Amino acid sequence: MCSRKFILNILSLILVLFFFINASGQINSKKTLRVRVLTYNILHGATLKNDFDLNRIAKVIDSLKPDIVALQEVDFKTNRAKKLDLMTELAYLTGLSPLFGRAMYYDDGEYGEGILSAFSFVQTKRNLLPYTQNHEPRAALEVLIELSTGDTIRFIGTHLDHTKNPMVRLNQCAEINKLYEENDYPSILVGDLNAEPGSEEINLLKTIWDDAAAKNSAATYPSENPRIRIDYIMFKPAHRWKVLEYKIIQDKIVSDHCAVFVELELQLK
Repeated sequence: MCSRKFILNILSLILVLFFFINASGQINSKKTLRVRVLTYNILHGATLKNDFDLNRIAKVIDSLKPDIVALQEVDFKTNRAKKLDLMTELAYLTGLSPLFGRAMYYDDGEYGEGILSAFSFVQTKRNLLPYTQNHEPRAALEVLIELSTGDTIRFIGTHLDHTKNPMVRLNQCAEINKLYEENDYPSILVGDLNAEPGSEEINLLKTIWDDAAAKNSAATYPSENPRIRIDYIMFKPAHRWKVLEYKIIQDKIVSDHCAVFVELELQLK
């Protein structure tokens, strides 16, 4: 009788340990989540051969298997883009969900930012950025995204002023910081910022954002012979994100910019 009771106690202990270990494994597996991010200025689909080939853009995107993509210089039904909705076309080619945000009306259509995502959009918003006369209007396209774990992150794609005068970009950077200074959601800011590392504009952004390429600042423009870095992926808050991989994709035909890819690890709560 004593032996039988002893055996039952041992079996009960083994069962408890099994469930504890299994539960611990499930908790650990959910502590972090990898998020693959891509930003690409696509030259409104024109390519450097001026042959307007969206399949080339889709091929670059597909090769990296990103979860979220920000695209700059995106046309919506302009004459030069053959009256096509570029984001819908690229969504069809990549299997990702599209979003377009107008920065300005252009060429009998619209021109602005685009986002492609493998995750669901919870909320979308187009934030117009400050600009002055004789400068192009710019926007920050913002989405709240629900990840596979049910967690929510904020993703912002933008394209800052391209002129030599830094004041317009500084005002745009200040507005971006003002919009997203709160740490309500883990956030990613990406795009063609038209400013080099160490500039006033980038230093201003880095007062609240961390640069994913802090240890690897490869040039991104022009794609034929990259000499300067103006395309970025940033994130906040720093303690929620870890950079696992960072790389530049140089295609001398698709666009005048290189694409920038980062795999991030998000620390879940």
